[in-house]
Amino acid sequence: MTHPWHLVRRFFTSLPPTPPSGEDERWAEKHLLSSEQELFVQLSNRDRRHSIAVARRFDEARDGATRAEIAGALLHDIGKIECELGTFARVVATLVGPRTERFRAYHDHEMIGARLVNAVGSDPATVELVAEAGPVYPLLEECDY
Repeated sequence: MTHPWHLVRRFFTSLPPTPPSGEDERWAEKHLLSSEQELFVQLSNRDRRHSIAVARRFDEARDGATRAEIAGALLHDIGKIECELGTFARVVATLVGPRTERFRAYHDHEMIGARLVNAVGSDPATVELVAEAGPVYPLLEECDY
């Protein structure tokens, strides 16, 4: 729990189940390969809203961000689809650590996500960002808080 205020803010913004706006969904889709879009729509409404907000901040902060980098920002939490945890279970997983298989998947979502985007043919720059690696990752991390 290195960033408790981020977690508190994320908790409260994740409560409404509303989907992203149509404008936000179209913006995201234009930065994703069709195979990446198939992954992206598997995220919950809450996670898609969060990912779009992070990616928009990233795009604004990174002068000349490439499509692959923006895709990496949009897909940075894609590995969470495998943990199948809701908001409250994620809070518990954050507090108690990787004690169960699903909690472990939540804590390993970066590695899982990198495997998923690599498997659908994403650009290496996208895979790198999802894996929390590479020279651009610190900016993405900053945009996630």
